[in-house]
Amino acid sequence: MRLPKMLTVVAVGATLCFTAGCASTQTTATKEPAKPANIRPNVVTTFNPTTETPVIAKDAYIDPLASVIGNVEIGSKVYVAPFASVRGDEGQPIYVGEGSNVQDGVVLHALETEDNGKPVEKNLVEYGGKKYAVYIGKHVSLAHQAQVHGPALVDDGTFVGMQALVFKAQVGKNCVIEPGAKLLNGVKVPDGRYVPAGTVVTTQAQADKLPVITDAYPLKNLNKGVLHVNEQLAEGYLKAQEGATGETKSH
Repeated sequence: MRLPKMLTVVAVGATLCFTAGCASTQTTATKEPAKPANIRPNVVTTFNPTTETPVIAKDAYIDPLASVIGNVEIGSKVYVAPFASVRGDEGQPIYVGEGSNVQDGVVLHALETEDNGKPVEKNLVEYGGKKYAVYIGKHVSLAHQAQVHGPALVDDGTFVGMQALVFKAQVGKNCVIEPGAKLLNGVKVPDGRYVPAGTVVTTQAQADKLPVITDAYPLKNLNKGVLHVNEQLAEGYLKAQEGATGETKSH
């Protein structure tokens, strides 16, 4: 007795198997790998009517113990450390620029930027012709437990110290916000200034009188060293993760 021949045809991800008097179809379509649970879209609310999934550069590293939620963009070579929270689920979008670091326990969040589909302009900041709830520039260091709560902007090359607060405020380029300092009430810190530890700045007059960073300032080059460390951490942890999984990932 001769057995019936089997004909296998492969077409667009499916295998068709024909035998005498019958046919069966087996689907072999591939799926994209799911994002980790700590990187996820926001939920729909009256102040955020659409769901957005974070956009993360391939060479950025998000620690598994950090949370990145909603309308968030993370740039190249960014390091987000354990227990940091970047939540674009109320005010949005939140942007973190190339080479920046978001250290342990840092919170990036913002007041609502939409109300029943209409923008809440007072809760937005503008940079480069675009509007953000929180904008973090390039090569910025946000040290342990710092909070940047939008509407807020921290420009390129600035260091925000441990447990400092930037809320409804903007910080210029190449500044140093020393540990525990607080910026409030819409103040704008000019480029190249520092805010002494524990200082509370609530008026623009105070902000304009902040001391200028000079060669004699002991923390002038602090951010350079912090960036050096955290860029290597991002690269190293990413390589370790790729080695463990055998594939390239973006977090």
